[in-house]
Parts: sequence; structure tokens; C-alpha cells
Amino acid sequence: MTTPVTRGRHNRRKKRTVRRRLPMRYLLPSLLLVALLAMLMLRGYVHSEILADHRVQAPAPTTQVPADVLDGGPVIDARTPGEAAETLRIPDHKIVLTFDDGPDPVWTPRVLDELRKYDAHGVFFVTGTMASRYPDLVRRMVDEGHEIGLHTFNHPDLSFQSAGRIDWELSQNQLVLAGAAGIRTSLFRPPYSSFSDAMDNKSWPVTQYIGSRGYLTVVNNTDSEDWKRPGVRAIIERATPKGGKGAIILMHDSGGDRSQTVTALGEFLPGMQERGYEFTHLTAALGAPSAHTPVTGFALWKGKAFVFAVDISERITGVLVVGLAVIGGLVLVRFGLMLLLSFLHARKVRRKDFSWGEPITRPVTVLVPAYNERECIEATVRSLVASDHPIEVIVIDDGSTDGTADLVDAMWIPNVRVVRQQNAGKPAALNNGIANARHDIVVMMDGDTVFEASTVRELVQPFADPRVGAVAGNAKVGNRDSLIGAWQHIEYVMGFNLDRRMYDLLGCMPTIPGAVGAFRREALDRIGGMSEDTLAEDTDVTMGLHRDGWRVVYAENARAWTEAPESVQQLWSQRYRWSYGTMQAIWKHRRAVVERGPSGRFGRVGLPFVSLFMVVAPLLAPLIDVFLLYGLVFGPTGKTVAAWFGVLLVQAVCAAYAFRLDRERMTHLISLPLQQILYRQLMYVVLLQSWITALTGGRLRWQKLRRTGVVEAPGGTPNRRKDAETDRRPVA
Repeated sequence: MTTPVTRGRHNRRKKRTVRRRLPMRYLLPSLLLVALLAMLMLRGYVHSEILADHRVQAPAPTTQVPADVLDGGPVIDARTPGEAAETLRIPDHKIVLTFDDGPDPVWTPRVLDELRKYDAHGVFFVTGTMASRYPDLVRRMVDEGHEIGLHTFNHPDLSFQSAGRIDWELSQNQLVLAGAAGIRTSLFRPPYSSFSDAMDNKSWPVTQYIGSRGYLTVVNNTDSEDWKRPGVRAIIERATPKGGKGAIILMHDSGGDRSQTVTALGEFLPGMQERGYEFTHLTAALGAPSAHTPVTGFALWKGKAFVFAVDISERITGVLVVGLAVIGGLVLVRFGLMLLLSFLHARKVRRKDFSWGEPITRPVTVLVPAYNERECIEATVRSLVASDHPIEVIVIDDGSTDGTADLVDAMWIPNVRVVRQQNAGKPAALNNGIANARHDIVVMMDGDTVFEASTVRELVQPFADPRVGAVAGNAKVGNRDSLIGAWQHIEYVMGFNLDRRMYDLLGCMPTIPGAVGAFRREALDRIGGMSEDTLAEDTDVTMGLHRDGWRVVYAENARAWTEAPESVQQLWSQRYRWSYGTMQAIWKHRRAVVERGPSGRFGRVGLPFVSLFMVVAPLLAPLIDVFLLYGLVFGPTGKTVAAWFGVLLVQAVCAAYAFRLDRERMTHLISLPLQQILYRQLMYVVLLQSWITALTGGRLRWQKLRRTGVVEAPGGTPNRRKDAETDRRPVA
């Protein structure tokens, strides 16, 4: 019987189970990161960057090697336990051409073409790293009647390796052959091997162990030395057997330029055939059963799965490398464009004779949307009252529960009104404020922001130009005394304000910051006011103004001091909303790309620019850091570190110039390297999460960040609500 107590326990267990479920927005980024790392590791594995061992054993004594092996043929059969190894020679007038280190996508097909042209066959000793990347060539070798032999997976000197590593090299090589051609092979050639008489006390135990695993060890008795590229005539001369004897000839179809080998084959094959030689594979020359055994069942599918995984890894990492190069180039171009256009913008607006027109002196309306801003609202209102431009202030209380509206009313300041509404969100609050505004220019700010005395005056002067519909101010971080605040300070000065100077000259300003912006009321009325369609109403309305034909400009001296998030969670919430809202706005205005007039100009210039550099490029930029980590671990370390510091240097130059334009102290740039290592990664994940939310159809609400009310404008009225025990210093 179910009692209320047991039902309560069941419900609590159910709630705990639900809480443990990892949200999709966290699960997908984690899976993508794991998949990317797995692909990079697999790529490094098949490119001999991971687990590779390039040591080569020096010659050793031969006292432990049987005399019959030292004086015997190039095929060593040590497969029978307890019996002496047997060596085999190739019969007279038979040649076994062997090719090492392939398959190579350039040279192996040409070698195969020459062999097919003269109906000749040979043995290809393939490495697993190359065979896994070019399985079609392995299949072609088998289909055209050639034999395949193992040459290990990573081409290490096996005399340095343990029995376990040797088994691994063999099994991985066989795995690739199964996936590529559906076969196993019993032929093996040790890396760095030569003639039988070169066997020594280091390599002989390896040969014995290889034999115990069921393999014939195949060396050679004729070395063409094509790896030295001595010339076609020299290769032919060194490959030619003496006195009509049979031979196993060593050549290479990989490892560098093999054009001399291919050309030599074109002369060597018909020439030796005319002299009565037959080019065949090893087991046919020895009259033995084929070295190939078909693979079926699980082993076959396991091999196919491995080859498929390598193919996917190669393709995706190849695309990522190309994408990184393209994005890197575009980012460098953007940095250069930012520096140039920012310089031109500053030069333009700082000329002594520069003017927007007749000075704007008429009163304007300042809208302050507020939701539970009790900690900040008094400082915000008092900073507005100190303005040197005539204003009316409307505080729109969006259903606050902390007494924000009552606090403003209790201040009893002339020209400051409170409009109360039920909680409906920031866009609705702004539209309510616009409806109650008395003047034709409307300034908008956040409830956690303070203005300097000259901010409103500087912000509204561009409206002397009747083409200007909106003006973006200069938002600055006030609480920069923490590490997160300092990083955001760099981001605001460099990323936001340099960008806005550039976008101003390009005529495609994407966003009027919510902290400090001004609008012509006529322009807002024409586009229907502040939209509630997206979470980035500031970006949405700015794009709408562009499409309606209005100019949107930047006023560098209209400074506002805002309180940036002080915790990772708050920063995450804010940037998540910004990123997602920007994507929504881009999607909403996508038709501008195909429209005519001002809308089309913005759609074909502004939208691609914003999409590329605010959404796509930041999403791919983490590749810089991923490949940095990969390069640090697996190489090439020097080039990787140099490339990363090169990118950092370019960013530092841009940041220094931005700080110089904004007359900021350069000391804050000390934390720039750490910002690139830590802060940037957080922004990557936020943007990726925004992408996933958009693709999966998730929805976000307008989020309220916890504020402390510690930000003050330089020279402004102190915040009376500031806790006397707070040791934070105002920005000076």
C-alpha cells in the first residue's frame, strides 16, 4: 500500500534523478570536444606523431646468429618451434620486386601502372600508417595480383621494442589490411633491414619472435638504393641480378620523390623480361601457398570500422585545418581593417573642424528600464541628474519586487518620473518608456549603468545630421578591479569600441549597446519600436534601422560606466543571451540579403560581415588553441608556439591601439595572455552552446544578473547606497 510518506520519498528520488540528467547544451559541447580530440589523436596516430619511435639500432655483434642464416637466402622461416631457422632463395631467372613504406598517393599508383603495363607482379610491404590513410591503393594491389607484406604500423626499429609492442605493431598492421582489402598476410619485413648477413645479436631475436608468431621474414639480396635517388641508370644497374640468379630486389614506393624509381621501372621491366626473367610475387616464386588469407566476421568489420574512422578523421581534420587557415587569414585581415578604419574614424571625428551640424541643445528623454535594480538605481539616476544637457528621466519599473520604483520616487528629483508595469521584459519596458517620452530624441541605458555629465550631450550631437537614426555610445567596464572585470575591460575597449569605429565607416553598425545608446523617435516609430522577437533587442532594432535606410554612428566621447558580471555563472548567462540573441537577429533579418535599396546594402555587406566575424569565426577560433595543445604534445612544437604567439602579438597590437584611442592605461593589458588562455575558452563554449540552443530549437528568457551597485562615473556623485564596509574603489 502506498502511503504519503512513500509517495514523498518516490517524488524526491524522481526529482534527484531529473536533476542528474545532463542538459543537452552541456552534453553536446562535451561530446563535440571529445570527438574532436579523438579525431586529432587518431590523426596523430596514423601520421606517426603519436607513439612513433624513430630510434635506429647501431650495428651489433653476430655471435648469436646461426651461420646458416648469415650465409643463407633472403627469406627466413623461423616458424617451427624448437627447430633451426630455414632460409630460402629465389630460383634463377625469377625476380621478386619489393616496395617498402607505402602506399603513397602519388608514387604507388605510378608504380602499379608500370607493373600492370608489363604484366609484372611484386610484393608491397606496407606500413599501417600509410595503408590506413590510402586503403584503396591496398585494395588495388590485391586486385591486380600483387602480394602484401607487413612493414609494421609506425615503422620503428623493433630491436628497441618489447614483445608487447611488436605484437601491437603486427596486429594493427593486420587490422588495416583487413579493413582495406579483407585479407591477412604471412609476410613480414622489418624496418631498417637489409641482407641476411646484416642480421646481428639485436635483430636476430626479433626475427625469431616474428617467426614464432607465424610470419616469414623477408629481407633482400639486391638493393637498388633508389632511396638515395642516384639516377635512373644507377638504380637499374644496382637492381640487376648477376649471372641469371633469382633476386629479391628492394625498392620504395613512398618516403619522398620516387620519380627515378618509376622511370627506372619503365626501362628495367621490359629489359629484364627480354633477358628471360619473370617478375612474380614471393610465394609463386617459392612454389608456396599464397601469403594472403581472407578475413571474415568480426575481424573484418573491426578492420573496416578502423579504416572508416581514419577516413573520417582525415577528412574532418583536413577541413578543420583548411578552415583554420581561412579563418586565420580572415581574422588577420579583419585586424588590419580594424586598425586602418579605426585610425581613419578617429582622425575624422577628432579634426578641429569636424561637426555633425548645428549643436543639439533641445531636451531629450532618457529611458531607464529597471527590474530589481535597487542596488544600482540611485547611482544611475543621480548620474543623469548631473548631466550638462537638459533631459527628462523615465524609470520604467518592470514589476520589480525589491522596491526599485519606491526608491526612485523617494528621491523626489524633478524631471524624474517612474512608470510602473507588470513584469513583461526589457523590450516591453522600453516601448512603454517611448510611449511616455515627451521629446523626439530618446536615450536608452541600463539600470546598472552610470553616465558622465557630458555623456548625453555627446551622445545626441550626431542627430544634427537628419540621416542619423541612432547613435552608439562608448560603454566601459566600471568594476575592473577583479580578474574577470579586467578581461571584460580589455574586451570592451578592444572588441566593442574598435569594432564600432570600423562598422561606423563601413555603414553596418550591428548593435547599439543597451548600456548607452540614443535613437531618433521617428526612426523607432517607422520600424515599430523595440522588438520582442529576439533576446538581443538592441541588435535587432539596429539592424531594423539599417534596413529602413537610417545611418547608425558611434560617439566615442559618450562614455557610460557599466557593471560587468563578476562571476563565471553571471558572465555565462549574459554572453549566452547576447550570442543567442545575435543569431536570432541575423536570422530574423536574413531577407535583407536579397532585397534592394538600403536593406539590400546592409544585407549584402553588414549581415555577412557580422555573421562571419561575430558568429562563425569565433566558433572556429578555438581550433587555434586545440592545435596549439596538439602541437605542444606531438609537434612541431616550435612552429606551433611561434604561430600562437604570432596571433597573440597581433591581438596585443590591436588592443594597445584601442587602449591608446580610448586613453586607457596600458597596465590592464598585462592580463591579455591569460585572457586568451582562459577567458576566451569560456566565450567559445558559450557561443557553441548558443549554436546548439538555436539548432535544437531551445528558448531563452531575458535574464537578470545580480548587481552590487559599486560602479560610479569618474567625478560623479558617490552612490549613497554603497556599503560602507565595501573595500572596492570607484573607477578613477
